[in-house]
Amino acid sequence: MKFTVDGQPVDAEPRPGQCLQSLLHEQHRFAVKKGCGTGDCGACTVLLDGSAVHSCVVPAHRAQDREVTTAAGLGGPGRLHPVQQQFIDAAGFQCGFCTPGMVVTASVLDNDQRADLPHSLKGNLCRCTGYRAIRDAVGGVCNTESDSAGESFGRSVPSPAATRVVCGAEPYTLDLEVEDLLHIQILGSPHAHAKIVGLDTSSAERLPGVHAVLTHRDSPDVVFSTGRTEFRISNPDDTYIFDPVLRFRGQRVAAVVADSVDIARRAIQLIDVEYELLEPVFDPEQARGAGASLLHGDKGEGSRIANPARNLAAELHGEVGDIGAGLALARKSGAVVEGTWQTQRVQHVHLETHAAVGWLDSEGRLTLRSSTQVPFLVRSELAHLFDLDHSQVRVFATRVGGGFGAKQEMQVEDLVALAVLRTGKPVQYEFTRSDQFTIAPCRHPMRVSVKVGADGEGTLTALAVDVLSDTGAYGNHSATVMLHSCNESVALYRSPNKRVDAQAVYTNNVPSGAFRGYGLGQVIFAVESALDQLAARLDIDPFELRRRNVIVPGDDFVAAKVENGDLTFGSYGLDQCLDLAETALRRGNGIRPPDGPQWRVGEGMAAAMIATIPPGGHFADVSCTLVEGGRYELRVGTAEFGNGSTTVHAQLAASALNTTVDRITVIPSDTDAVGHDTGAFGSTGITVAGAAVELAGTRLREQLFEVARRVSGVAADSHCELASDGVRVCGRVVELDKLLADGPVRAEGRHEGTPRSVAFNVHAFRVAVDIVTGEVRILQSIQAADAGRVLHPQQCRGQVEGGVAQAIGTALFEEILIDSDGIVLNPQLRNYHVPQLVDVPDTEVYFADTYDELGPRGAKSMSESPYNPVAPALANAIADATGARLRRLPMTTAAVWQALPRNE
Repeated sequence: MKFTVDGQPVDAEPRPGQCLQSLLHEQHRFAVKKGCGTGDCGACTVLLDGSAVHSCVVPAHRAQDREVTTAAGLGGPGRLHPVQQQFIDAAGFQCGFCTPGMVVTASVLDNDQRADLPHSLKGNLCRCTGYRAIRDAVGGVCNTESDSAGESFGRSVPSPAATRVVCGAEPYTLDLEVEDLLHIQILGSPHAHAKIVGLDTSSAERLPGVHAVLTHRDSPDVVFSTGRTEFRISNPDDTYIFDPVLRFRGQRVAAVVADSVDIARRAIQLIDVEYELLEPVFDPEQARGAGASLLHGDKGEGSRIANPARNLAAELHGEVGDIGAGLALARKSGAVVEGTWQTQRVQHVHLETHAAVGWLDSEGRLTLRSSTQVPFLVRSELAHLFDLDHSQVRVFATRVGGGFGAKQEMQVEDLVALAVLRTGKPVQYEFTRSDQFTIAPCRHPMRVSVKVGADGEGTLTALAVDVLSDTGAYGNHSATVMLHSCNESVALYRSPNKRVDAQAVYTNNVPSGAFRGYGLGQVIFAVESALDQLAARLDIDPFELRRRNVIVPGDDFVAAKVENGDLTFGSYGLDQCLDLAETALRRGNGIRPPDGPQWRVGEGMAAAMIATIPPGGHFADVSCTLVEGGRYELRVGTAEFGNGSTTVHAQLAASALNTTVDRITVIPSDTDAVGHDTGAFGSTGITVAGAAVELAGTRLREQLFEVARRVSGVAADSHCELASDGVRVCGRVVELDKLLADGPVRAEGRHEGTPRSVAFNVHAFRVAVDIVTGEVRILQSIQAADAGRVLHPQQCRGQVEGGVAQAIGTALFEEILIDSDGIVLNPQLRNYHVPQLVDVPDTEVYFADTYDELGPRGAKSMSESPYNPVAPALANAIADATGARLRRLPMTTAAVWQALPRNE
């Protein structure tokens, strides 16, 4: 079949049933991304004879004798299409995985279509940006500014990768050519709880093109956790690569390694398995009760499971003061609110699915290219699993297509490594979009009960939370999410009496894992909703109730116990955030509610606090080297997945070295690049790795001064200034290249994640609710953030907007539905409502004016935290409008209608 791609003739023969996206990828046209395979996300958009189409649902044979244009064909460096330049100027992307498809779609919009972007871009999803920057890009708004030597810090400079991203040339995990590549497909368990008692793989092994069939017989007898944290003992070791006991539907039974995905799928059908069915348990309340089927009763003490005999993966209990006395005082002189709130399963929906490709390098080292936030932690666990020295394993990531915590897991790397070591050949494993819903970890569903009391003046006398977390079949992140969920959510408020009870419970549901906010969002939903009710009962404004009770510098951080560790106030901007959000809400935005007597208008707010670094240690090693041509090479272990860390790291280095960002080459996320990096999670790209970058840059500058003095023959204390062309010393300029005469000049930096500061976010909404249908329309969305000194204003604003958009999805639309047999009912994007452009309002973003003593140049983290206060603020606004207090997420139109007082 002959056709044209980006102006070049192509002669290829598509396989029966093959889609155009797959054929283009086989032709190494990597500007075409695969996000769903069902025509739902738009990442694969191309022009077919000038019309935008989703290539994943276009049969490949339909391209015969036609012209296909990808983002690479629209333009390239030096010849950008106007829309590509607009996306650069507007900073219209974060992870960038959706961007090539978004650019292609936007390139053919006419003026009328540009005026109706909610309709025109409905087929293109973005999980990162919140869409405002995309609207700006299509509308030609410029949000970036030029760079100048030594002044990158604090400016919205374009991303160093921007041109490659908009042209589809920035490589993601599977955008590479590998000869003799094998592919993995999985046979998943058809049962929620079963034991394998018979397994025959001989027919599958005889199928031509099959290289191996892997089962529990091939699995190392090493138990581990797929959840990765700096210290592997933080969560239970309860997982094998393959396990003869199956604990959720879809769990690996066997894996076929074959020449192609099609062959591997055919081989899967030839595997014969006999199961002994075990009693499943899906309700965490039942799971922790007497007589429940045990999921991990076979695990010993070394697994670090809190109580296998009660299905408890982890638990926490603690009290400060006397909660009973505090509640009694409130009942006598003020008010008490008690209630239970429920949060749902949510998928991360990063558009690049979990994927990895592995091989043995020329020295026989196991090498993996993975879509991971934590390459160093993956390397450590692979070495542990396969009894290898760390030097025998290399793990690296290219740009990662979104993560939101999901890629703090080891979901594919263990199996790829096993297959590579077994076959000696390169092997690839890629999750489908359905896999992301059915076998990848989701956000922990939680049931959160709150008791809160205050005296007549609104001063809290008691605050208690009781958390039941469904960790699913395995305990990855079970303990750490549970602990984190109950920390800052409770510590935000002063009260002499506090109590925390929490349990993470095993069930036969799909496993839960790390998700943006790391548990805080679930508990904050309950606490902030309860506080809103308390304010109403006491007839105190919700903002004022917070002002009277939030912690201030000098207070202890108190949750289940008094925090005596390294958490401190590096700065404090919560008071400003409360003022900024309230002022904006009172001012309004001029948007009127819809016409009609059925619409009710209400306002709501919520606050949140988060530590700027996870507890227990978070480490980053960095090196900065002067190279030829007056350029610098910055080696950082942190992955770039839309968090913007690579841009900020280049800014920090450029500012320290008095140069521009374009002269900094960043080499990120490779275990061969630096000594160690805990990973890109907990918003540590700035607070830990960024601090290490600043230190390395400062040290390199001093080393350059020393070399320049030596070359110039001047005194060791002579004053020096670093410029883009060289070092000025005693009236002369020593060119940078001359400083390399005796060898490279290199400096290192390290940060160990301590001490830690706190950041704050306050969100406010004004909504209109249709009391006839239950429809909720957001009229005004406001977030005030305490981000310290903002390193990159546009990027930081984008992190806030993206977090808000994702949280609106959680609050109103999104839920993984599971039936009574443990079957996921909506494993496709079209049946899982990810917010589209039409669903997301512009959020007014305001930054407190603070300077954090602990962060690099006064900055704090601001990636996870914007998500946390959104759902309760929206619930509080709905309650203010209608009197309906919703206690379960998502607050869908139907749920709101059912909760309305007239329907009780």
